[in-house]
Amino acid sequence: MQLRKLLAEERAVSPVIGVILMVAITVILAAVIGTFVLGLGDSVGNQTPQVSLSFEQDGSDLTVTHEGGGDIDIGDLRIAGEADGDLPSDTTIQTGDSFTVTLTSGAEGEEIRIVYDDGDASGTLGTFELTEDA
Repeated sequence: MQLRKLLAEERAVSPVIGVILMVAITVILAAVIGTFVLGLGDSVGNQTPQVSLSFEQDGSDLTVTHEGGGDIDIGDLRIAGEADGDLPSDTTIQTGDSFTVTLTSGAEGEEIRIVYDDGDASGTLGTFELTEDA
């Protein structure tokens, strides 16, 4: 008689499910809030392209070749470092493509950097030490 009453008892089911749901909601909220507090939410999708560039200097001309990686819009590139130069007009560079930077200043041993900056993400894609005066 007592066994039937024990098996038919359902009062404790509702509180257990409620506690499990509250714990799950707390864990999800903590993960979402933690992501934004640590700044990880802002950087998702805003990354510098991963590319491999090679350089070849001929006087004041520096030929940059895209050896591999994602496509690059030249409008998002700039020259930085001790030397200075001009990039060609807007175009998209893919693996195997080259473009020439006309150096306006720079001496042998000075460093030039190709910097990517699209407004959301920025970073140096490649560096080159000048082998002769520009």
